[in-house]
Amino acid sequence: MRVRITLFTKILVWFLLNLILLGTLFLLAFGIRFRFEPWSPLAGGGASRVDTVTRLLASEIDEKDRPDRDAIVARYNEAYNVDFYVFDNAGRQLAGPAIELPAKVRDDITRPEAFGPPARNANNQNAREPHQVAPPGPPAAVSITTDDPRTYWVIVRALTFERGVDIPVRSRFIVRSDSYSGHGLFFDPLPWIAVGGLVVILSILLWIPFVRHITRSIGQMTSAAKRIADEDFTVRVDERRTDELGVLGSSINHLAERLGGFVTGQKRFLGDISHELNSPLARMQFAISILEAKARPEDKRHVEDVREDVEAMTRLVNDLLNYSKVGLRGTEAQLDRIELKEVVETAAARETSAMSRFISIAIEKEVVVLAKRELIDRAIANLVRNSIKYTDALSGRINITAVLDGSRVRMTIEDNGPGVPPDMLSKIFDPLFRVDSHRSRQDGGTGLGLAIVRSSVEACGGRVSARLAETGGLAVDIELNAG
Repeated sequence: MRVRITLFTKILVWFLLNLILLGTLFLLAFGIRFRFEPWSPLAGGGASRVDTVTRLLASEIDEKDRPDRDAIVARYNEAYNVDFYVFDNAGRQLAGPAIELPAKVRDDITRPEAFGPPARNANNQNAREPHQVAPPGPPAAVSITTDDPRTYWVIVRALTFERGVDIPVRSRFIVRSDSYSGHGLFFDPLPWIAVGGLVVILSILLWIPFVRHITRSIGQMTSAAKRIADEDFTVRVDERRTDELGVLGSSINHLAERLGGFVTGQKRFLGDISHELNSPLARMQFAISILEAKARPEDKRHVEDVREDVEAMTRLVNDLLNYSKVGLRGTEAQLDRIELKEVVETAAARETSAMSRFISIAIEKEVVVLAKRELIDRAIANLVRNSIKYTDALSGRINITAVLDGSRVRMTIEDNGPGVPPDMLSKIFDPLFRVDSHRSRQDGGTGLGLAIVRSSVEACGGRVSARLAETGGLAVDIELNAG
C-alpha cells in the first residue's frame, strides 16, 4: 500500500533538513574537529569553567599540607563529579588520590615551559599576587583523550606555593572524566540546545503560516477540480494571489465557467432536439399501428421490426429529454419535505406491477428527506428498473433500506444480480455508458438511466455512489438532507 504524504509534511521535513544542513555548515565554519576540545568556541564556555574551578582549587591548596590538600581535592571531586589531581612539572604528585598517569598525560605535564615572574611581591614578602594560570608561552591548558577505557583529560598549568617556600611551584592541575562533557564542566550542551530549539521554534512560526497559506490554496483547488469532475461548474476558487497559484486559480475558474457553458448548452441542445423529435416519433408510432393492422401476414414481421426500432428511439429521446431537464434545472429545484417510505413504495410498486421480483423495503415512516418529489421518484424508479433488468425473474432479490444519520438520510438499493466490475463502478453514472456495449436493444438500456439518477439526486442536494453488494450484485447508496 502506497503511503500518502501531504505537501505540508514534505515542506516541513525539507525545512528541518535545511536547518540540519545549515547547522552542520555552522559547525564546520567554526573549525570544529571530531576530537575532545573544551576550548572550542562551541563548548559553551567550557574553558572559562575549567579555568575558574582551577583558580579556586589552587587558591585553597596554597601552603597546605598533603592531607589537607587531599581533603580539598576530594571535596572538589564530589562537587563536580570528576577527578582532580595536582602534579608538579617533574611529575611528582602534590594532591589528589594516587594514580598512575598514562604516558601521554605524563609526557605533557613534564614538558618544559616558560613561566612569568614569581608570584611573591618584591616589596612585601608576605603579600601574594592573585593566583593566575601561566602567562604566554606554551599553552596554559591542553586536552588529551586516552583509550582502554575511553577517558578525557584536561591539564591546566598554574603556580602554587608550598608552606614556608617563597619560590612558586610550576603545578599541573589535571581533571579526569569518563564523560566527553565532564558532566557539564568541559562542555555544557544546554545553552546550544536552547539556542537551537529557539531557532527551530522561530523558524517554524515563520514557516507554518507560509506553508499553510500555500497548501490551503492547493487544497481549495483540488476540491474545486473534484467538484468540476462531478459536473459542479458553479465552484470558484480564490484567485487574488499574485503568484503562480493565483494564475492557476484564475485558470480553474475560467475552466469551470467555460465547461459550465458547454455542458449547459449541450444539455439544452439535447432537450430541444428531444422535444422536437417527440412529435414525429408519435406520428410514426401512430402510422405503424395503422400499417400493422392493414399489413399482410407475411409483412407483419417487417412491420414489427420497424415498430421496435421506433420504440427504442422513443425511449432514447425520452431519456435524453429527462436527462437534459434535470441537468438544466441544477440546484435551482425547489425542495420539499417528503416521506421517503411513501415515495419508495410507490416507485417500486409501479416498476414491479407485472414482475415477480421480491422487493424488501426497510424504511421507517418517520424518515423525511428534503427533495423534489418528481426527481427522487424518477431516481428510485430508474434504480429499481435497473435492478429488475439484471436479476433473475424468480430468484431476484432487491433490498431498499434507509437510515437517519444526523442531518443526513442514507438510502441503499441493492440486488443479487451479476453486479458490475470494480473498475467500472465510478463510470456507470456517466451518460451513455454501458457495462456491456454489445447488449441488444431488448436486454440493454439507453445508457442514460443511471446518469439521470445522479443528476436527479444532485439536483436535490444529495450524493450518489455505487459499490459491490454483499450479495454479489450492485449496491447504490443515495445520501440526502434530512427534512
